[in-house]
Amino acid sequence: MNAILALEDGSVWTGSAFGARATACGEVCFNTSMTGYQEILTDPSYKGQIVTMTYPHIGNYGVNAADVESWRPHVAGFVVRELSPVVSNWRAEATLPEYLERNGIPGISGLDTRALTKKLRVRGALNGIISTEGLSAEEAVARARAWHGLLGVDYVKEVTHREAFLWDEKDEQSGGFRLTFGPAEVDARNARDPLPPADIPIVAYDFGMKYNILRRLRQHGFRTQVVPADTSAAEAMKYRPAGIFLSNGPGDPSALPYAVQAVSEFLQAGIPVFGICLGHQILGQALGGKTFKLKFGHRGANQPVKDFETGRVEITSQNHGFAVDADSLPSDVTVNRINLNDQTVEGLRHKTRPVFCVQYHPEASPGPHDSAPLFAEFRQLIAGRG
Repeated sequence: MNAILALEDGSVWTGSAFGARATACGEVCFNTSMTGYQEILTDPSYKGQIVTMTYPHIGNYGVNAADVESWRPHVAGFVVRELSPVVSNWRAEATLPEYLERNGIPGISGLDTRALTKKLRVRGALNGIISTEGLSAEEAVARARAWHGLLGVDYVKEVTHREAFLWDEKDEQSGGFRLTFGPAEVDARNARDPLPPADIPIVAYDFGMKYNILRRLRQHGFRTQVVPADTSAAEAMKYRPAGIFLSNGPGDPSALPYAVQAVSEFLQAGIPVFGICLGHQILGQALGGKTFKLKFGHRGANQPVKDFETGRVEITSQNHGFAVDADSLPSDVTVNRINLNDQTVEGLRHKTRPVFCVQYHPEASPGPHDSAPLFAEFRQLIAGRG
């Protein structure tokens, strides 16, 4: 079965279809990770985007239920150079094509992803369409040009959980994965490390929360109450949290005034706040800054970040198309981290309030894990006020 990928500038690629028989519009972007395609597919931050993998060989280890980052895949479409015909991993439960088909997502393989990535780097991210339903090139380009895009659109309300819930109340989902050897373990796929007591209550805003964030919070002793994205500050404070966590999520941060308002109230109340990715951008606005759209974004597991406080360079996992404008920030906010590729803001800290945030993903599943200590820093920030 043939597939087509068309961009708003008139470019057209054809290839082999896999996954679902479907047509979908989205912003076409690229991810430079060599592994982790299942985590990418299920990251809610990719809502409204057609993801191109720059690594040429994808699908070789299949998919499994334990590694998903949310309740379903959120990408609009998936683009790869070569789809592996063989799945070889002891944890695999399905193939990549089977997984996409089950979730209604079209994929295309066999096209020149290097040429596509070069175009996106030069022109910037472009609106596009992917179809495995026999769409003509002319119709595909016309529909790509007609798509509304990401600017000004609130995608958060489409991915957030509708109801509040307490994460992993029975401590069955958060232990770190543990490799086992010999016949002692009956269920090696689900072996977990022990967990510390959950002695610090926090509220986590779900703007498109990844499960591994919640696992990391629990591994550091947080009792995490997850609330929908549009929860008011007053409603969140009814849970009597010692701190507030702001998650990642999709789309344009300037389209979320309700979230900025809630975070502004937390700042006025003096409660500790930690934000990542979209949460970082929302916090940046609540602190008085503005955001802007990057040319082609940061998406991959190899983004270098300089930490001015320690002098360290962290290799980080990132997925975002917007950034905080450093020049718009007030004098009481410090930019303490920058991206070494383009010098954009990667971290903020308030000079007098217990507030900090980063643009990247310290929970990084499958990795890298250079930034994992940020969860311990959040715990220390709260404990130091107790």
